[in-house]
Amino acid sequence: MNPVAFKIFGISVRWYGILISFGMLLGTLLAVRESRRVNIDENKLIDLILVVIPCAIIGARLYYVIFNWSYYNGDIMKIINIREGGLAIHGGVIAGFISGYLFTKYNKLSFWKIADIIAPSLILGQSIGRWGNFINKEAYGRPTNLPWAITVDGVKVHPTFLYESLWDFAIFIFLMKYRKNKKFDGEVFYFYIILYSIGRFFIEGLRIDSLMLGPFRVAQLLSLALIVIFTYLLIKRRKKENL
Repeated sequence: MNPVAFKIFGISVRWYGILISFGMLLGTLLAVRESRRVNIDENKLIDLILVVIPCAIIGARLYYVIFNWSYYNGDIMKIINIREGGLAIHGGVIAGFISGYLFTKYNKLSFWKIADIIAPSLILGQSIGRWGNFINKEAYGRPTNLPWAITVDGVKVHPTFLYESLWDFAIFIFLMKYRKNKKFDGEVFYFYIILYSIGRFFIEGLRIDSLMLGPFRVAQLLSLALIVIFTYLLIKRRKKENL
């Protein structure tokens, strides 16, 4: 499939950007709808989103560039060209978390309540955005003869983009059902981090384009750390709520 969807005045508009933008738009609409249900000022939420999205994109790019520095090596044009891919989800989540926390504190809003509002939107956007990897022929896995393999450059490989997209969508369904029965503010976000990290840990093991730190896959190391940290926080908060 051609990664370029169409051209405007000679400028290529790529499917990667379209899908990410669509995921962001759909996630924003979903978050606004949820903010009304839990009585959070939707205008404040939109203001937060307008701050968090650019920060998340910058964070996602910086994360990817840092762990691929041998390729970018200070070339500013390569670094800022995100149209062909190169956004790391973990970097986006970290930057979004920090910027969102600072925004809520400055505006005297409940960070964890808003985090619960945003969590289903995040995972839905990730599920949609993974299809941009498919079109760009990136984020695929090792060779395989499984019947659902995809062919990249004449080789049958694991469609790891599809595995993650389906896993993310399953998490989205779970979070949407669970959010009305949560025990405390922040619990939905905790589950988002834990469940996504579990799936990412195993799926990352199949990929051949992982960001590496020595002999280790960065995404697996970070996923393990996030699973441990947020499982601990979840257990601690649940015990506190039961007191």
